[in-house]
Amino acid sequence: GKRKRSTSSVLYDSDDSEDSDILVRKVFAKRHCIMDEDDSSEEQQPDKTRPTEDVSTSRKQKVLAKLKELVRQRAARRSCSSINFEDSNSEAEIEDEPFCHSPLTPAEGSETESGSIKDFIVEEDDDEDNSREHVKSENQPQQKQLNTSNSEFLAYYIPQLSRCDHYVHFKRIVKAFLINAIDDTFLSSLYDGTRQKKYAQDMLLSLHYLDDRFIQPRLENLIARSRWKDRYKERVDCYPDVRIVLKNAKNMSCQACELKRYCKFNVLLSGKLYNSKTLEVDDFMPDDKQVLKVGVVCANRTRVYHSLKHFKYKLYVDCSSVAELDGVEDEPVKDTVERLFSHLEESGWIQKRYNDLEDCMDDADNFQEEK
Repeated sequence: GKRKRSTSSVLYDSDDSEDSDILVRKVFAKRHCIMDEDDSSEEQQPDKTRPTEDVSTSRKQKVLAKLKELVRQRAARRSCSSINFEDSNSEAEIEDEPFCHSPLTPAEGSETESGSIKDFIVEEDDDEDNSREHVKSENQPQQKQLNTSNSEFLAYYIPQLSRCDHYVHFKRIVKAFLINAIDDTFLSSLYDGTRQKKYAQDMLLSLHYLDDRFIQPRLENLIARSRWKDRYKERVDCYPDVRIVLKNAKNMSCQACELKRYCKFNVLLSGKLYNSKTLEVDDFMPDDKQVLKVGVVCANRTRVYHSLKHFKYKLYVDCSSVAELDGVEDEPVKDTVERLFSHLEESGWIQKRYNDLEDCMDDADNFQEEK
């Protein structure tokens, strides 16, 4: 009675005899997986495999239901994305397939479904790429036009952002001064907006660039680091000609900063007042002069400040002298300006004046702060 029974004997006893131990039957009932592998129990094999087939079938049906729902959602998206008629027919065939074929031939069913979904996904990516390229191609002209308008707007109102070469700006200014030397209304028509052609707008942009980029920031820097009084600054701004002469030193208040200094320089200011934009000269008190005694630091600062402040006016005076020496009157203004400009450029005159401008800017940048 203490001997262990074999698996087959226990199963036969539990099936044939009513007096078999219940505990033994319960223990071996839990191990029904052994019975599935046993070929001798032919009667119990259909009963044990039927639940497994039902479970696997239900799982496959759930998976196929999810796939069907996925295909249905994809079909709805594709209908919104304007997919072609053949793809919609293939999806309709997948939806109409009966589910009884897939459990019987799972390999074929999974292959067709995965293939259809794969084709669907690839087509959707292609459609998205095509739509993006189409939208991008449509927006390119508009975006290019917007960028161009923005660049022109910034270049006009903020000349610092202009990407044109400095020497190109300088040559435009020289040409504008040559035109104004022949037609004295040209600069005034530029600033009041009368001339709207491309070449005129380019010249106006270059004039703004010279004032706002080259000259004005450096003048403000020189004034901010000095102790000059406003009255002395106004005098230097008004007179286009200056002479700084060394004289005997004298212990006195500098007439520029009003500080006690050994002043040994006389600053002689002269010339006619002019408009800073149109460069028109004011003939009021043409012979007026100012003589101011300053110290060495203020004298050096006056030389640097005055050279940069009145550089544009001096350049215009030189261009006017070139136009007056030409002496041709019957030629059109455009031809005269082109001929004079070509001659000045070939002779190196324009390059020399541009180098003078760079020297003035370097002097202003390198001027040491007062101690």
